[in-house]
Amino acid sequence: MDILELTTILLSLASVFSIINLRLLKLPQTIGLMILALILSILVTAVGIVFPNVFETVAQLTKEFDFSLVLINVMLPFLLFAGAISINLQDLLEDKLTILLLATFGVFFSTFVVGSGLFWLIQQPVFGLNQIGLTFVDCLLFGALIAPTDPIAVLALLKNMNLSSKTKTVIAGESLFNDGIGVVIFLTLLNVKLEGYENITAMSVGTLFVTEVLGGLILGAFFGYFGLKLLKYIENEFVELEVLITLSLVLVVSLIAFKFHLSGPIGVVILGLFLNQNIDSDREKEGLQKAMGDYVYKFWHLLDETLNAILFILIGLEIILIFESFDVSYLFISILIILICVLSRFIGVKIPILLLSIKKSFEKNTALIITWGGLRGGLSVALALNLPDSIGEGKSLILFLTYAVVLFTILGQGLTIKKLIKE
Repeated sequence: MDILELTTILLSLASVFSIINLRLLKLPQTIGLMILALILSILVTAVGIVFPNVFETVAQLTKEFDFSLVLINVMLPFLLFAGAISINLQDLLEDKLTILLLATFGVFFSTFVVGSGLFWLIQQPVFGLNQIGLTFVDCLLFGALIAPTDPIAVLALLKNMNLSSKTKTVIAGESLFNDGIGVVIFLTLLNVKLEGYENITAMSVGTLFVTEVLGGLILGAFFGYFGLKLLKYIENEFVELEVLITLSLVLVVSLIAFKFHLSGPIGVVILGLFLNQNIDSDREKEGLQKAMGDYVYKFWHLLDETLNAILFILIGLEIILIFESFDVSYLFISILIILICVLSRFIGVKIPILLLSIKKSFEKNTALIITWGGLRGGLSVALALNLPDSIGEGKSLILFLTYAVVLFTILGQGLTIKKLIKE
């Protein structure tokens, strides 16, 4: 199946599923689309029991589609940029310390707790998984890929939430930055896994981490500053050119980050925040105007909605891969892992908020809302699929656990967070 055929199928499914969700399910767009995609996957599996060739054909097509490559290198930069330009920059700067602590301490804490919890669980004879061969680093890799919240899922959810702008900014800002931190931690641990413990030093690991993070920050700031000057020069007169410039900058930052092993997600977010600034207007003496015109924001909103629809359909369809290596014992351990993920997320959020509460005030249940609003999504699935085959049988367990957490957060937390906010 070539790219044109695949794109046609995905866009057609997105259109049909969107209509069904709009008229029948009436759920948030991303949640409704993923539920329908899951139903389609289950139907394909059920039909495959009677007609094995059908399941084998769909499973093979799913395998051939490189979900990890498409999401991380193609879709993610555009989605992160669209998310960054939708945030109120002034509110973000006011809560920068809160966002920084949540995006760093929270991800590190969850990575270690979830990874350690998984390593301990597979050692227990009751699950019969002690022979699966997962090392402590393998478990930490799972912790790293599941710790960061997915900005795409979170931002899509926040659009329909009755939250204060301050709380929305904290949740959105944290999800954008902990995404980049999580990817860096994952890649650092993956390097330890591939290079071997004996060839890795604390200095090399620290250097790799700092290079990824600082490199992404500097890269995004450089092109953000350059792009801001360029947009100011145009002064919203040629809206089509502004769209072209923003598209080009996102692709350039992503490409350079990939080539030089810098953090692309962080770079793209910083780029978006730079271009989302106000600039002085010579024609409007009353105040300020945005560097980008309304047309640009509408374009990125449309692109964001379209890619979101395709992404969550893909997440639902990718679950077919789980049915090929399903083990009943995975169900029991997945329930415990979900509990560990939620608890570690809550503690990782609660500690920074308690520390910051000494000098600033937070709304009631802020920690609980941020915890329950921390959805996982396509990024976690993509990173799980990107794990090396050298992990062996343990890769199927990690993939299953990843899907379990993603489904619980999007369907369970996503559908119930409104009740939590009302309380």
